[in-house]
Amino acid sequence: MRYDPNGALIHCELPGLPPPRRGKVRDLFDLGEHLLLVASDRISAYDVVMPNGIPDKGRVLTGLSLFWFARLSQFANHLVTAAVDEFPAKLRPFRNDLQGRAMLVRKVKILPVEGIVRGYLVGSGWKEYQQNGTVCGLRLRAGYVQADKLDEPIFTPSTKAEQGAHDENISLDQLAAVIGKQLAGDVRELALACYTAAADYAATRGVIIADTKFEFGVDPAGRLILADEVLTPDSSRFWPRDQYRPGGNPPSLDKQYVRDWLDQIGFQRRPPAPELPAEVVAKTREKYRAAFRQLTGRELD
Repeated sequence: MRYDPNGALIHCELPGLPPPRRGKVRDLFDLGEHLLLVASDRISAYDVVMPNGIPDKGRVLTGLSLFWFARLSQFANHLVTAAVDEFPAKLRPFRNDLQGRAMLVRKVKILPVEGIVRGYLVGSGWKEYQQNGTVCGLRLRAGYVQADKLDEPIFTPSTKAEQGAHDENISLDQLAAVIGKQLAGDVRELALACYTAAADYAATRGVIIADTKFEFGVDPAGRLILADEVLTPDSSRFWPRDQYRPGGNPPSLDKQYVRDWLDQIGFQRRPPAPELPAEVVAKTREKYRAAFRQLTGRELD
């Protein structure tokens, strides 16, 4: 394991196991029957990984995913266990490093797309709407302002980019061409149902889920299930309801703070990424911990 000077885990290796497959944030170890999903403290923005991490970030992502898997238990998911003591014995020597940031999950066929649901008009959707009156090609009524709540949530799938590449929005017809018409319809239905259930709950905790992206897999029985992370500050826009005002970009409890800083310094949205200053690291860490606290009602252990 390699940690940066702030104590953020940025590189995961487990001696005795083959090297993991690395994503932007997660390191995935093949254990045979199952996979070990380890959430590092790396942070990416605009599909570029920053050189330093955010302490506690991986624990927040894992803790919130576990919270939502339990909260949305009516929807099947890939989780086996997050209890380190229940992991295979060969992982016990790494207990302290894995505690709170690792999940043992079932092997499923991950779909090569992301299921994005938008409940509010913000970000790239707002920019497109200003120009064309559409979001990802879907025609919306006139009269919305920035950060307005949409009349109803919309499903806007995208491709899943490799590290250093950029996701691209696609239409439902394009999604059907990739994964089949029936499965595309099922993905849309499941994504909207998960978002609605989560947004309704979050509202009771004073949090607006402006948008989020889901990843789905198909298990050996052919079931469509939730996979990877779910409804975290990495995959969602979380707005404190008491600070929400339409007509501007609301304060958030997610990585928008990092994106805003990168925009301020003129980052060109391609590698190499600049090192995040100490104050950006500290503020982002607090935003992630605050998201966990407000949604779950407890502090991060």
